[in-house]
Amino acid sequence: MSMAVVGMIAGMALGFAGYFGGFGAFLLVAALGAVGFVVGRFLDGDLDPGEFFRPRDREGRRR
Repeated sequence: MSMAVVGMIAGMALGFAGYFGGFGAFLLVAALGAVGFVVGRFLDGDLDPGEFFRPRDREGRRR
């Protein structure tokens, strides 16, 4: 499935949540979608948990 189709499905889900559930449901669906995206990237091996916890040097770069 292409990323355009995934984006369209995510947009439709957010639209339905906003229309039927209000702004609170919209935020909940958006937050859970973001968490699902990060977990999916982690399970695919594209994301290393250490990237979130590595210290940065003074210029803001990762070591």
